[in-house]
Amino acid sequence: MRLFDAHCHLQMPQFDADREEVITRMQEKGVGGVIPGVDFATSVAAIEIAETHDFLWAAVGLHPNDNPTEEFDTEKFLEIAKHPKVVAIGECGLDYFRLEAPTQGRGPDQSVGKKAAQKKRFEAQIELALAVEKPLIIHCRNAHDDMFEILSDYMGNHKNLKVIIHFATLTGEQAQKYISLGCYLSFPGPITYTDMYDESIRIAPLDKILSETDSPFAAPVPNRGKRNEPAYVEEVVKKIAAVKNIPIEEMVRQITLNSQAIFGI
Repeated sequence: MRLFDAHCHLQMPQFDADREEVITRMQEKGVGGVIPGVDFATSVAAIEIAETHDFLWAAVGLHPNDNPTEEFDTEKFLEIAKHPKVVAIGECGLDYFRLEAPTQGRGPDQSVGKKAAQKKRFEAQIELALAVEKPLIIHCRNAHDDMFEILSDYMGNHKNLKVIIHFATLTGEQAQKYISLGCYLSFPGPITYTDMYDESIRIAPLDKILSETDSPFAAPVPNRGKRNEPAYVEEVVKKIAAVKNIPIEEMVRQITLNSQAIFGI
């Protein structure tokens, strides 16, 4: 295993036509990866794929709003979270981007209840991560203040709680807050086509950096606009190495070591 994709949704329908070919390209490039679920069904599907390849693992969780009608069933998720191929809980977290706008004086703000429901769902998954002693893969969009408050509380009281900030397109200030808690930052394809996130890469400790594609979404250059796949994670690592001003192979080795450490693989 030479490269590592910490977040690739290989179970999604965008790969139904050629999933094995995509996985073969991973194998040819020496890419290992974690397949996160976004609800119970996709979590089970992630495990099924991971079971058939020794360089793939799974995460199980319920996304904050991809399947908003699904209740988080602790017992069901606990059962699959114990599977030996499951190395993390997630992706889970908070996402306020798609919540309805406030009614501006024409009635109660409907987003308040939705935010509370997301927090309840998220905290249940933090408790699951603590119960099975596996790290959290966190999705956070337009909710960093609330996320930092929740994580500060839990990580302050549970020193064994490990956290990965998925799709870490962060400002330097946001990155520093997560770094101060000991979180890992997982950098995705968009870092390759803008310098907006260079500061967060620069300040991230080498031993807390992960690389990801978030396949099939957000492909890095030179494949921007196309369907993303795990083999493209090399472009992400190249950009991280360039910003850090260290040789690509050194960055590759470090990210592989970090992935092994956080996921226990």
